[in-house]
Amino acid sequence: MIGKSGIAVRKVKRAPADAVKALGRFGVATIHEAMNRTGLLAPYMQPIYPGARVCGTAITAFGHPGDNWMLHVAAEMLQPGDVIVFAVSSPDDHGFFGELLATSFRARGGLGLIIDAGVRDISELQAMNFPVWSKAVHAKGTIKATVGSVNVPVTCAGALVNPGDVIVGDDDGVVVVPAAMAAEVAQASQAREDKEAATRARLKSGELGLDIYGMRDKLAAAGLKYYDDLDQVK
Repeated sequence: MIGKSGIAVRKVKRAPADAVKALGRFGVATIHEAMNRTGLLAPYMQPIYPGARVCGTAITAFGHPGDNWMLHVAAEMLQPGDVIVFAVSSPDDHGFFGELLATSFRARGGLGLIIDAGVRDISELQAMNFPVWSKAVHAKGTIKATVGSVNVPVTCAGALVNPGDVIVGDDDGVVVVPAAMAAEVAQASQAREDKEAATRARLKSGELGLDIYGMRDKLAAAGLKYYDDLDQVK
């Protein structure tokens, strides 16, 4: 079904609301690590302004180069707490999205946009505090001529996203959490946060990561030798 056009699905089975809320407390890096270092979108997906954050359930859309028709269809499917995830059939950097579509998305309860293409109206979007992660910023306009799909599985910036999955974005990028794993990943993220808090306290007290993480024996086994000064090195 990935890449198939002509489908618009109205009903989406979203991740549990309590799990989505719990995941919203954590950053992208923490969730990625807690999920066995999976789920990240490609690093070129960057927020259009610093400090942007989002956590919500995915409404997916699939379109074609230079054509933003499916973003308008996706707006109809939005419910409060959703994030649009838009993939393109081939690489493109047109400005698919701007202030007017953001106004429509927000009126429907949309929290943000993840788009593997370009956006424009950056100043206006920042003033609206409407978060977007995109491949490019480009003023070039689009048309509405070719049908794509909405609420089907898509591959966005190298990651598989299903409708209803949890999308988390911040200054570090974007991570997708499968809906069925949302509660489990939230618990694992909390455990990681707790562990990092304890480690942070030890680092602040002056302990070295070399000792906290038990690195010294491994470094010796790997061949690292210490010398008091350079003259000792033969």
